[in-house]
Amino acid sequence: MKITIITPAYNSEKTIRDTIISIQQQTYTNIEHIIIDGGSKDNTLQIIKSMGHTGPVISERDNGIYDAMNKGIKMATGDIVGILNSDDFYAHNNVIKNVMKGFSSDDCDAVYGNLEYVSAENEKKVLRKWMAGSFTNKMFYRGWMPPHPTFFVKRELYERYGSFNTTLKSAADYELLLRFMHVHKITPYYLNDVLVKMRAGGKSNSSLSNRIAAHKEDHLAWKLNNILPKWYTLAMKPARKIPQFIL
Repeated sequence: MKITIITPAYNSEKTIRDTIISIQQQTYTNIEHIIIDGGSKDNTLQIIKSMGHTGPVISERDNGIYDAMNKGIKMATGDIVGILNSDDFYAHNNVIKNVMKGFSSDDCDAVYGNLEYVSAENEKKVLRKWMAGSFTNKMFYRGWMPPHPTFFVKRELYERYGSFNTTLKSAADYELLLRFMHVHKITPYYLNDVLVKMRAGGKSNSSLSNRIAAHKEDHLAWKLNNILPKWYTLAMKPARKIPQFIL
């Protein structure tokens, strides 16, 4: 099967080289790598060209990272779609090979795994781990979600259930996972392996105010799917804080 990896980028000259290398060095070769650049003003595009990138590249102003992801999804020709941001990189060279093995089962709709947060200054320094664990139907009620950068899904499901809701500023990934896994009950496969390394300092966790805003958007994600229980209280609200570790 063919897999499409989508990389949204904007002024990513400091990190995108590692992202591209981690894809180019994968042992699985049937990969389409689409880069959606938001009109970078630094050397991002020059670096992409210097890396010998042969996949589609679009550079134009967009309406944020989720809009960029949606553009990539529309362009994707792979059977499977994954998203790797321009400040993230795959943990090892067999990530895609192992992911594609997960799709060998006829009833598998998506594959996800674990993620490590690493220092922005030293990628070898692991700050914390996100151990996703296996999925059950009630997991989202407990504040659970899988790490979105490790989430690979059949492209046909985007066509069937829709892509990212761009009315959300920081929780469109959460809403999409909630919609796919909890509402439409797709069949996921948990790959108990670190698939992605993410540099620390993401927008949703960068300050208390951003954390609160993200928390409110998670709440809105439930409302958008018309599944907010009557007993749903502040204490039970699904949070950006991941229960597998202490932030």
